[in-house]
Amino acid sequence: MLPSDEELMARFCRDDEAAFDLLFERHSRSVYAFIARMVRDDALAEDLMQATFLSVVRSRMRYTQGTAVLPWLFTIAGNAARDALRRVRHADAHARAEAQHEPKSSEAPADPVLRKHLMAALDGLSAEQREAVVLHKVEGWSFSEIARAAGITETAARIRAHRGYEKLRQLLGSQVET
Repeated sequence: MLPSDEELMARFCRDDEAAFDLLFERHSRSVYAFIARMVRDDALAEDLMQATFLSVVRSRMRYTQGTAVLPWLFTIAGNAARDALRRVRHADAHARAEAQHEPKSSEAPADPVLRKHLMAALDGLSAEQREAVVLHKVEGWSFSEIARAAGITETAARIRAHRGYEKLRQLLGSQVET
């Protein structure tokens, strides 16, 4: 029988590097997929996935034995993604301010592919709403799992997801009609 994530983490806290390797092998793809959906940049997602696991290594002595590893791991990943999105928004705002002084080029026609509409609509959500929607709909997490991972109440997780779904409906409706 394979050891649980919690057993592996306990072993890793006792300096068993092979236990960490197993945790990485088990969860790196799902952590990467989660982050990629959040930041929508494959290279950045790869960097953030590595940073997430580096953070696990650095904070292993602060890990509370018996804590569910997967929500803890996704909390670290979500925090890394939100921080990166804030940095990107700041850089984008700076670039837009500079671009106002440059002549405008003609815009490319909208791509009718539904995936592009959905990804663009996801960009219109706040980081918290996007996280709740992605974890709930894509990753299949319950609201209580989302709440534990985000450090909020289950009601707050439901509200974030509901507001995200409503905003997606508005954004997708307006994109489809145009």
